[in-house]
Amino acid sequence: MADETPAPASLVLEHKPLVGRDTAKLFTHRLAMETDCSDLYADLTSGAAEGFIVVDPRSPESYAQGHIPGAYNLPHRQIDRTALEGFPAGRVLVLYAAGPGCNAAHKAAGRLGTFGLYVKEMIGGFWWWQSSGYPVATGPERGKIS
Repeated sequence: MADETPAPASLVLEHKPLVGRDTAKLFTHRLAMETDCSDLYADLTSGAAEGFIVVDPRSPESYAQGHIPGAYNLPHRQIDRTALEGFPAGRVLVLYAAGPGCNAAHKAAGRLGTFGLYVKEMIGGFWWWQSSGYPVATGPERGKIS
């Protein structure tokens, strides 16, 4: 007698994938909220960064150990109207966390959104930036990308 054990159900295909316009809407929506380190680096080095500011919402200690050159340190727990004074109006704030297991960028985005600011997250965080071989600044100063 042949083995009649049914093939296991696919966990990948448990939910039907989107198709057509639904797919386009979903992924376009995601791109409105995120960028990646490759696009960020390209803009920072080509001079196309006038419309945004890079913000590191981690602690000052984490920032000093290593951050994206030019990033402002604005710890998510300290975000209030006073902390935002001096930030140029109308620019998108590009946030990044330590890496995929850190939600500091999400916490900062939630707070910044309450002030009506535009935000995007750099997916992969500082870990992915560093792993990609992009320049890193250290110390409490913003530094410059070279």
